[in-house]
Amino acid sequence: MARESALFQFAAPKRLHALAGRWAPRCGWLALALALPGLWLALVATPSDAVQGEGYRILYVHVPAAWMSMWIYGVMAFWAFVGLVWRTRASFLMAHALAPTGAVFALLSLVTGSLWGKPMWGAWWVWDARLTTSLLLLFIYLGYLALLHAHEGRASADRPCAVLALLGALNLPLIYFSVRWWNTLHQGASITTKGASMPGATLACLLLLTFAAWAWTFAMSFWRVRLLIETREAHARWLQGLQSATDAAPAMETAHA
Repeated sequence: MARESALFQFAAPKRLHALAGRWAPRCGWLALALALPGLWLALVATPSDAVQGEGYRILYVHVPAAWMSMWIYGVMAFWAFVGLVWRTRASFLMAHALAPTGAVFALLSLVTGSLWGKPMWGAWWVWDARLTTSLLLLFIYLGYLALLHAHEGRASADRPCAVLALLGALNLPLIYFSVRWWNTLHQGASITTKGASMPGATLACLLLLTFAAWAWTFAMSFWRVRLLIETREAHARWLQGLQSATDAAPAMETAHA
């Protein structure tokens, strides 16, 4: 019972709202602190590639974006599952909050991939297995957001969106294993449990920008879930009291001045 209580201690919108308020700005600053050295490595410190020239630097954005698009969807599907099984409102709201950021990363991975592919492959787009499944992931994100928008973000959208998220998760292993299962233009994984097949500076740059993307995702999701809670719980006494206290703070400062 204690373990289950610890797992769901932030299931209440009031607690999640407070948690998100504390961590959204911290994650935002952490994202900036990680992105700045990562971009310096990507644009200045690392040398150009002997084969790809300067164009390879696009991969410093493309690879983290591709990773994040899949990771975020996996987390979305997890929260959707938790919401369906345990019927926790906060779980549905976390899935809703993650979806826009995931869609941005999915789109960014496809755009940067096309920018890299044109000079390297000679085409903006090919119906490669990895590209096709990644495009499908973007469509699933957009379908999720369209379904949420059709219900105007109300609670009636929670269960349909959760079911769609779980069905869409079947696409994740197709994306990951596409380079093994089919003959594709994409190379296999460069980072495995056995090590990384890239220079140390390149690996450091990728990891910094990936961790920055993670922190930014947390910041945006926490900020967005606060807005969703404030919309859903607009008539709750705890939220009205919190807003009254927030509004009263500037007036008190003005009076003392």
